Amino acid sequence: MTETALVPTPQGLRTAPAGPLRKTLRAAAIASCVPYLGLKLAWIAGSRTGIPEGSVLLDHPGTMAVVNAVTVVMDSAVIVLALLLTQGWGRRVPARLLVLPMWAATGLLTPIVTGYPLQLLAKVFTGAESAPAESEAFLDEWVFGVVYTGFIVQGMALGTLFALYARERWGHLWRGTVWDLPNSAVGPRLRATAVIASVLAALCAVPHAMWAAGSTTGLNQGRIDGRTTAFHLLEGVYVLFAAVTVAGILMLALRLGRGLPLKAPLALAWLGSGALGCWGGWLLSTAVMPAAEAADRPTTLMLLTYAVQMITGLVVLAAGASFLRKRAT
Repeated sequence: MTETALVPTPQGLRTAPAGPLRKTLRAAAIASCVPYLGLKLAWIAGSRTGIPEGSVLLDHPGTMAVVNAVTVVMDSAVIVLALLLTQGWGRRVPARLLVLPMWAATGLLTPIVTGYPLQLLAKVFTGAESAPAESEAFLDEWVFGVVYTGFIVQGMALGTLFALYARERWGHLWRGTVWDLPNSAVGPRLRATAVIASVLAALCAVPHAMWAAGSTTGLNQGRIDGRTTAFHLLEGVYVLFAAVTVAGILMLALRLGRGLPLKAPLALAWLGSGALGCWGGWLLSTAVMPAAEAADRPTTLMLLTYAVQMITGLVVLAAGASFLRKRAT
C-alpha cells in the first residue's frame, strides 16, 4: 500500500496561513521549550545551576553529558513539530515523517501532563515529600517546577495543534461511529492483534499496579529506598494508560460502543500506546545504562516490564496504522 492511499495529495490540502489560535499555540509551545533547553545546554557546558552538592548527577559527568545532549535533541523536536503543524510546507510532509515523532512526543508528554498535577495536589493536601528525608537531593526543587510546567504547556499546545492538523488532513478517515465500520475494516488480523496487545498491556500493568500499591517485589534496592508519593502516583499513571490502551484497541477491533464516534477509540489507542511505548522505551534505555552501585542495577522484572510496555505501544501503533490504511481504501 503506498502512502498516497493514506494521505491526500498535497494539492488537496489546505495551505492557508495559520490563524490566531494556531499562532498562539505555536508561540506557547516554542517558548515553553526555552527553560528546559537553557538548563540542559548550561549543564553540557559545565554549569551546576539547579544541581545541589552530592547529587547523583555529578557522579557520571560523561554519561550525563550524553543524556543531556539526547534530551536537547528531543525537546528541540517540539519546536520543529510546532512549526510543521502551522506552516504551509507542513502539509506536504510525508505522513510517516510526522506521525512517528508526534506519537513519541504525545507519549512522553501525556503522562507528565497527567501525573505532575496529581503529584502537586498530593503534596499540597498530604504534605508528601518530593524525596525521602535521608536521601541526597537530585535537583533543586525549583528545577522540577520550571521544567515540568514547560512540559505541560508543550503537551497541551502541541496536542491541540496536532488535533487541528490531523482533522484537516486525515479527518475523513475517522468519520462516523464505531458501529458503522464494515467487517472488512476490522478483520481477524485486527481482532487478533487487539487481543495480543491487551494481554501484553495487562502483563506490564500488573507490576506497575503492585508498585503503585506499595509492593517492593521486583524493585531494586535503590528504587525501594527512593520511593515517595510521587513514585506511587506515577506507577498508577502507567496502569491508567495501560487500561486506556486496552479500551481503545478493543473498542475498535470488536466494534464496541455502537454509537460512539470512531475518533474516540482511535484517540484512546493513540494516547495509551504512546504513553506505554515511549515511556517503556525510555525507562528501558535508562535502566540498561551502567550503574555504579549494585543497588541501582535493574532487576529482571523491571527490565521485562519496561520491554513489554514498549512492545505493547508499538504493536498498537502498528495496528492503528494498518487500520487507517484500510479505511483509506
